[in-house]
Amino acid sequence: MATHRKNIQLLLMDGEANGRIKCTLANWTGVAYKIPRTKLDTCKDRDELQQTGVYFLFGNSDETGKSVVYVGQAGVRKNGEGILNRLQEHRRNPKKDYWTEAIAFTTSNNSLGPTEISYLENRFYNLAVAANRYEVKNDNDPTQGNLTEEKECELEEFIEYAKIVMTILGHKLFEPLPTTSSQVEATAPSEEDPKLYLKRNVQNVGMVGAVGAQTADGFVVMQGSHISPIDDDTIPAIIKEHRKEAPLDERGNLTENLLFTSPSYAAMFVVGKSANGLTSWKNKDGITLRDLESEGTED
Repeated sequence: MATHRKNIQLLLMDGEANGRIKCTLANWTGVAYKIPRTKLDTCKDRDELQQTGVYFLFGNSDETGKSVVYVGQAGVRKNGEGILNRLQEHRRNPKKDYWTEAIAFTTSNNSLGPTEISYLENRFYNLAVAANRYEVKNDNDPTQGNLTEEKECELEEFIEYAKIVMTILGHKLFEPLPTTSSQVEATAPSEEDPKLYLKRNVQNVGMVGAVGAQTADGFVVMQGSHISPIDDDTIPAIIKEHRKEAPLDERGNLTENLLFTSPSYAAMFVVGKSANGLTSWKNKDGITLRDLESEGTED
């Protein structure tokens, strides 16, 4: 889809930013609702939530602390009506007590039938898995269903708009992390070479080294970076967990890019010891990130 300006309308249904939000987009029949779990009972008067649609349950894993999502579909059934009924069922399910808010997609003209919502559920699930930003809680890959070519084209356009709306509503569920240097350059603030480097001689290990970059989402440690195989108690527990679960090859090199909330967390992940990211990461000329950011604040 070509990049151009879009007219998006957000309705704060409760008059507050952390309440229910309805989102529509010009020239799109889709309608999205962001609903806190605690606000489900206030949605009984919303006719669009009695329709068929696709929904997402968002929360955090108690075990890993990672953001999690469940992707589901809701049809109109004998024991209840559409999306809202399905969300209420999930609220009563003790196996899904992790979610704190839901985002639901339907249409203004109630045009989604069983085949359409199966296709959307399958596509959204696979897009979320491919992006790898959230732990997807579905037990099985949803079935896609059979569509005509014409209907598939129509639903793919619906998906493109839904991806935009999902990000606007606070979840970059479908946006993959940069996987190549060129993609990092496209998202990094600097127009010049945005890559930063870390080299450290770790006792009993030897030299470890990594390539990273600051992006709009946080600090990315790039694929191919060499990670220390040992760590100590000077790093936070969450970094220890990241290191245990890190995708490494037999030589201790990252096999995919990883996103961290700060340069320091990224540096500690690499060296396995306490580290100041502002001084550990340097550009190709040896200038520290701290000095680079200081330069950026000068008049």
